[in-house]
Amino acid sequence: MLDLSPLELEALALSLRVALWSVLTSLPVGLLVAWVLARREFFGKSALNAIVHLPLVLPPVVVGYLLLVLLGREGPLGRLLYDLFGVGLPFTWEGAALAAAVMAFPLMVRAMRLSLESVDRRLEAAARTLGAGPAGVFLTITLPLMAPGIVVGALLGFARSLGEFGATITFAANIPGETRTLPLALYTLTQTPGGEGAALRLTALSVALSLAALAASEYTARRLRARIGV
Repeated sequence: MLDLSPLELEALALSLRVALWSVLTSLPVGLLVAWVLARREFFGKSALNAIVHLPLVLPPVVVGYLLLVLLGREGPLGRLLYDLFGVGLPFTWEGAALAAAVMAFPLMVRAMRLSLESVDRRLEAAARTLGAGPAGVFLTITLPLMAPGIVVGALLGFARSLGEFGATITFAANIPGETRTLPLALYTLTQTPGGEGAALRLTALSVALSLAALAASEYTARRLRARIGV
């Protein structure tokens, strides 16, 4: 069993909290964006799709810098948030969760969009002919049928958030107990004399957590597909 020090346990707990909040806050937005991209045709759809997937191709440091420019104390959105609500996101664990959410967002949207596109729209049409409204059709037909994609997207987003480094260190810095997640703690240990043992422990822990998230994603999606007969 890994013998983690208090600082390593602190980094693990912070990583899990950041990843969890990253998924919880971005999942509803991701579901809405996936639905818009899958079911609507409009001017600028290609541009929206490109923006959503931009974090996949941009260097994470660039994403973190853009967040800092927009949400920093002197940024247009950051100044507004601070003046109206007294909220400052840079260099906080909430900022780390935001950076992780932005980097994980494309994976979540893609998984949910593919699942939504596979839903048989004839079933939705049949429900409408029986008197169900748009909300009722979505909640009783569409949402259950695309549930495997939602679960896969959430778990992939969680795994991606656990491993986020570049955007986090740029936007939220590397503050012990506040923003130092597992990847940042591992980076710190590689720069610390005598930190090789702890770095190996955190590497093994990171690999185990990522594999567990991927295995859970595959297993849960398979069970859901079997249950709904897809």
